[in-house]
Amino acid sequence: MKLFIICLFSFFLMIQGVEAKKHILYVGTYTKGVANGIFVYSFNDRSGKLVDLKMPTVSNNPSFLTISGDKKYLYAVGEVDDPDKDHSGGVSAFRIEEGGNLKFLNHVQTNGANPCHVCLSPDGKMLVASNYTGGNVSLFNVLPDGSLTALMQKIQHTGSGPFPGRQTEPHTHSARFDAKGKQLFVADLGIDELKIYSVGVGENPLKPDSQPFVKLPPGSGPRHFDFSPDGRYLYLISELNSTITVLMKYGGEWKSIQTIRTLPKEFEGESWCADIHVSADGRFVYGSNRGHNSIAVFKRDNINGKLEMEQTVSVEGNWPRNFTLDPTGMFLLVANQRSNDITVFKIDQTSGKLTFTGIKVPQESPVCLQFLK
Repeated sequence: MKLFIICLFSFFLMIQGVEAKKHILYVGTYTKGVANGIFVYSFNDRSGKLVDLKMPTVSNNPSFLTISGDKKYLYAVGEVDDPDKDHSGGVSAFRIEEGGNLKFLNHVQTNGANPCHVCLSPDGKMLVASNYTGGNVSLFNVLPDGSLTALMQKIQHTGSGPFPGRQTEPHTHSARFDAKGKQLFVADLGIDELKIYSVGVGENPLKPDSQPFVKLPPGSGPRHFDFSPDGRYLYLISELNSTITVLMKYGGEWKSIQTIRTLPKEFEGESWCADIHVSADGRFVYGSNRGHNSIAVFKRDNINGKLEMEQTVSVEGNWPRNFTLDPTGMFLLVANQRSNDITVFKIDQTSGKLTFTGIKVPQESPVCLQFLK
């Protein structure tokens, strides 16, 4: 009898240990003017089920979101080009309240047209917006209450590329700090460069690094990127030629060691890459293809950093602009902009391959997914 009770108690503990958790997911969308633009979902990390919590936030084209490391604040770009405000888009700051509701703090102009990406420094004290049409990046300080100062510094890129209609001028598409906050990397689609800035102090803390940029193949159109967990490798996805470039840091300099296509060899249609993520354990890299409407799955060599394609899987929707991995690393969620839905995939923990769960949630023009991790 004693043995039976011990076994029963052990089973109870085991069940408790795998109990489903629910995570908050924020969804940024394209709107038609000022309207409900940020939506809040609950995500079940056992079933993959998404539930709309019915607490939308009014915003204007919040096409990219980021959350502070302490989980207290959310920041959203307003991807607009407003002629009444010096052709400036903006960034809005929100406080995250109990249950995931957002409380508006303030809104600042980026002094650049159509900001499409926003990031925070590791210490949460600086914020950078990438202004696509403006071809520049805007730096703000974050105040102790989470609100933003007025513009502190703006850096304008110059140049062009060979791709017809898309590279007549600079188009900054994303920016990220390194893990220590000492460098800022900026992908510029219009000039085929990954810019590198050193981060200092003072009124103009961003200055060209000793290696000011990495040149990408002409006409490639670098868009988004992610780092390996150890920070030694950078994985950059290029929109215009559907490739991922692997960069490795040799001493103090970044060098390209591989460029690999994100599409099947037999595909001959038109497709444009969008988003990229490295799994938390560094074993897999995922990239999205708009047009082919797929997620490309790559196995990553942990020794040399290079990639090998494992799979391209349909997103079960149209135009996967953005996607994310859930906090457990068990699921991948895709924002399908043109089919107006979010689809959920299970990740095989051995191969990294994706399987559609059958879960598809309707959502108007979803373009950014951010978990409150």
